[in-house]
Amino acid sequence: MPRLKICGLTRREDLLCAVDAGADALGLVFYPPSPRFVDLPTAAALAGAVPPFISIVGLFVNAEPLQVRATLAALPIHLLQFHGDEDEAYCRQFERPYIKAARVRPGMDLIQYAAGFPSAQAILLDAFVDGYGGGGKVFDWALVPDSLGKPLILSGGLDADNVAAAVRRLRPAAVDVSSGVEASKGIKDGAKIRAFAAALRATGRAV
Repeated sequence: MPRLKICGLTRREDLLCAVDAGADALGLVFYPPSPRFVDLPTAAALAGAVPPFISIVGLFVNAEPLQVRATLAALPIHLLQFHGDEDEAYCRQFERPYIKAARVRPGMDLIQYAAGFPSAQAILLDAFVDGYGGGGKVFDWALVPDSLGKPLILSGGLDADNVAAAVRRLRPAAVDVSSGVEASKGIKDGAKIRAFAAALRATGRAV
C-alpha cells in the first residue's frame, strides 16, 4: 500500500485527525501566497502535536535559502518538498532529504526531469496550473512513464473517489492529498480524511 501524505495542514484538529487516520507524513506549507501557508509560530504549535514516527514535510516554492534555513532551525522538519523552479544544486544545499515536484503537462519528459535531481528522495507529480500547486486538478495519468528512475509520489486532484484507480494504474510509492480532503482551502474535513485513508487502505487489501 502506498504511503499517505496529507498536506496543507493549518489547524491542530485537522492534524490530529490526519494522524488518527493513519497518515505517514504531514505537510506544512511555507509559501506565503498559498491559502494554506503557516507562519513559524503556527507551524511550531502544529509540529509539537505530531507523535513519533510520523514525518513532518516542509513545502517551499522558490524560497530564499535563508528562509529555508531559518525554518529548519526553528522546526523539526524531516523532509523538504520543493514545488517551484529550484534546480538540483539549490535543493541539495540544505543537506536534508528532499522531494522535488514536477508540474505535469503534455510534452514534458518526466524521465529527463527526474534525472535532473539525482539526490532527490522521490519525484512528486502534480498538475500544471497557473501559479504553483495543482489547484485540485487531475492531470493525464497516461503521461506518466512506467518508471521515473525514482520513487513516484502522486498528487493532483486525488480524493476518496479516484485514489484507488490512481494507485492501481501507477503504483506510486506514496500519494499526497490536500484539496481532496478539504472543506475549504486550508480547512480540512475530517470525514473526507477518513474516507480517503480508507480508500487507500483498500488498495492494499486488493493487491
